Amino acid sequence: MTIPTLAHALVIPDSLLAKEATDILREHSTDLLFNHSIRVYLFAAEQGRQRNLRFDRELLYVAAAFHDLGLIKKFSSPDERFEVDGANAARQFLNTHNIAEDQVQTVWEAIALHTTPGIPKHMGPEVALLNSGVLLDVIGVGFDQFPAELREEIVAKYPRTNFKEGFIQEYFAGFAHKPATTYGTVNAAVCERFIPGFKSPNACDLIAASPFPDSPSPGPRS
Repeated sequence: MTIPTLAHALVIPDSLLAKEATDILREHSTDLLFNHSIRVYLFAAEQGRQRNLRFDRELLYVAAAFHDLGLIKKFSSPDERFEVDGANAARQFLNTHNIAEDQVQTVWEAIALHTTPGIPKHMGPEVALLNSGVLLDVIGVGFDQFPAELREEIVAKYPRTNFKEGFIQEYFAGFAHKPATTYGTVNAAVCERFIPGFKSPNACDLIAASPFPDSPSPGPRS
């Protein structure tokens, strides 16, 4: 495998759209989430290159820049999943730049689904790559498959300072005020870990509590 040079590995899009996305990320995010978001893009873009995928680097970058902004108070709604809040913020941003609706939808889906297991990898390349970049940076999925020298260069440029503990704290803080929105997601377990007495609904209980009565059993067939 040909390992890109440091200069190649650390390239992010330099379009006006990307620069404005970076400015928003820098203004409203923490240092931890800023570095995380840039690493996610760099990991994802390199994974796309390794897989010979055709993807829009600018759209992938905007998705990476906005993917965790739903954790930030300014972008957080009272009753939507944080992923949807970030996706909605990205949609609003892209609409102000008159980006085509199909491209806006791609970014929206990439952000909205970036924590959803098992689905993004079957979708378009930007959606799949954002998810794989997040999985690599947060829990190390694909760690051994990513070139070690390149991985170390990226982390040196955008360091993981106290990342494991700090990310969990900032992550949970982003939806601690609305734990009900985490039902059916990996984030429900985070709420169960940190909110005393919180228990995410069980699908079996919800089915049993449905207001629909069971129909009578059919009689014997003649």
